[in-house]
Amino acid sequence: MEGPMAPDMNPPAAAQQFLANIGWGDGEILPLAGDASFRRYFRVQAPGRSAILMDAPPPHEDPRPFINIARWLTGKGFAAPEIYGEDLTEGLVLLQDFGDARMRETVDAAPESELRLYEEAVDLLIRLREHGAADVGPYDRDVYQREAALLTDWYCPAVGLEVDVDGYVAAWDAVLVPVLNGAAVTVLRDYHAENIMLIEGSETLGLLDFQDALAGHAAYDLVSLLQDARRDVHADLEAALLDRYRRITGADERFFDAYHVLGAQRNAKIIGIFTRLWQRDGKPRYPGLCPRVWGYLERDLKHPALGPVAAWFDANIPPQLRGDPMTVTA
Repeated sequence: MEGPMAPDMNPPAAAQQFLANIGWGDGEILPLAGDASFRRYFRVQAPGRSAILMDAPPPHEDPRPFINIARWLTGKGFAAPEIYGEDLTEGLVLLQDFGDARMRETVDAAPESELRLYEEAVDLLIRLREHGAADVGPYDRDVYQREAALLTDWYCPAVGLEVDVDGYVAAWDAVLVPVLNGAAVTVLRDYHAENIMLIEGSETLGLLDFQDALAGHAAYDLVSLLQDARRDVHADLEAALLDRYRRITGADERFFDAYHVLGAQRNAKIIGIFTRLWQRDGKPRYPGLCPRVWGYLERDLKHPALGPVAAWFDANIPPQLRGDPMTVTA
């Protein structure tokens, strides 16, 4: 396989005219880091002001879901970026600039802030669940199964395993019942420390990367925060924050059954996605994150609600083959 291509950090051809059309023609376009998708980001630096240019080029990307959820969130009092302008034909959106202070780097630089910031992030989810679900698609059985299948589609072949796929689907069907029976809320789906911003002069946490939002179980975003694929969240911190959630919301054991089921489902999905990003998309930095995600997954599989899925993993993926797919082989 060819090596990864260097990301193209040249502004899209239509960017200058787009900015001129919305009153930002005096801005200098500076590259920012991309993400695991086709989207790219630039900072537009103009005299006395700045903004973020999202390049979400069709047909690979569609910025409309991001715009719709951003406006829904701000309408409910949450800090999503204000939309300054959009060109849907070119896939260009100019957004409010939340600065560079992500929760991830803030906590890493000042560990004493970790508990406080995670409590704030949990409390935001508690407020979010009070607003029900936005007008988005359902997080239903088919979506959960399609995501979970990323592990058997990508990780298992990468490490040389032939597994019981039908048994895998049946095991997930058996454990998803408490998840599918929960009241639906807006699930942001990628709510973790690298997508949460600390906005200067504001006590509200800024939200990013919510364009894939669906209507689903409230436990999903809690899992993505407390079982973060990109940074270690210690089991003691996770337990303390789950206890906080329980005390404030009165959540019962069915909620925490769903939490662990969704933790296992999400972590299985992420292991598959990170393998695919390496094998299909030429991004070899992602498999190195898999051992952390396997650690979370094994933590979830110990929960009684995961019995059928845990039994499938025991029968199909030996412990020594649970790790970095670039280095683990059957």
